[in-house]
Amino acid sequence: MYRVRLTKTAAKDYRSVEATLAKRLAKAFEMVEQNPRQHPNIKALKGELAGRYRYRVGDYRVVYRIDDDSTEGHLD
Repeated sequence: MYRVRLTKTAAKDYRSVEATLAKRLAKAFEMVEQNPRQHPNIKALKGELAGRYRYRVGDYRVVYRIDDDSTEGHLD
């Protein structure tokens, strides 16, 4: 299992969203912790963001990278 760590900017954004969206994001974080690579809403990114993934939550995109050595995902 992985652990999600938010960047300062992501944490600030997360604290400022409405409660309904915050719940949906919390579920997305839980899903990413369990299986960060395989889910219909997960897509590996290309180009400048290669090596990162995105998880779609409604109109929002959670962009993250996976550190397999420490089992921590870093959400940008």
